[in-house]
Amino acid sequence: MRHLAFAVADLDTAVRALENHGVAVEPIRLDELTGRRFTFFADPDGLPLELYET
Repeated sequence: MRHLAFAVADLDTAVRALENHGVAVEPIRLDELTGRRFTFFADPDGLPLELYET
C-alpha cells in the first residue's frame, strides 16, 4: 500500500481543521482525470495520508 486516502465533502474545511491543529498540509492539487481536488499530509510516522474531495 502506497498511502491511505480519506474522502471528504469539503476539502477547504478539512485542511483548515488540520492546520488549526498544527498539521502541515501540502498545497491543494487537481486530479486531471476526475477534476476533483485533493491534498496530502503526513501521519505522526511521516507516512502520507490523502484527502480527496468527493
